[in-house]
Amino acid sequence: MFYDTESNAHGMAHDPFKAIVAPRPIGWIGSKGRDGSRNLSPYSFFNAVGDRPKMVMFSSSGRKDSLRNVEETGVFTASFVSRSLLDQMSASSAAVPYGEDEFALAGLTAAQGRLVDAPYVGEAVAALECRVTKVLTLPDMEGDETDSHAVFGQVVGIHIADAMIRDGRFDLAFAEPIMRLGYMDYAGMGPVFELRRPSQRT
Repeated sequence: MFYDTESNAHGMAHDPFKAIVAPRPIGWIGSKGRDGSRNLSPYSFFNAVGDRPKMVMFSSSGRKDSLRNVEETGVFTASFVSRSLLDQMSASSAAVPYGEDEFALAGLTAAQGRLVDAPYVGEAVAALECRVTKVLTLPDMEGDETDSHAVFGQVVGIHIADAMIRDGRFDLAFAEPIMRLGYMDYAGMGPVFELRRPSQRT
């Protein structure tokens, strides 16, 4: 089959786009407003986008509370979502009024960042502390603004639970990440395998 995205005439019960671009890591974004209120929300448009320096990005579909907070304060955190925290992650996605604390709503510890004034999930096996480098409202092909807003942040601090470090590496299989698929689907991780790059030709 083929369909153009302008008409979106795919003939299915639900748009398959996000099921095709999958799996996606979940950015569990912690932030604090100028008024001191805490916010925690999962974003499936999230990924690492650079290593030197370390950079991550999350994208907000619409002007949500996380976006408001990072624009006000210039900082955020991204906590790792493990299978053991799946229910809490889901609870934190509830649409609640601005200022209502999703950490409390989900029964989670709001740990204070060491280098940024933003909270992260104390129960998470890993978390990133980030300073905003750019907030970009994404344009479409005609250059018109859309309602998608990408937040780029430089990672300035990384928390890792000691139990997750095995043989000198962050043990991803032991950490059991949860990833977002399309529709209402999520997935865990299958067996881990290593694939080496081809030898560089001279």
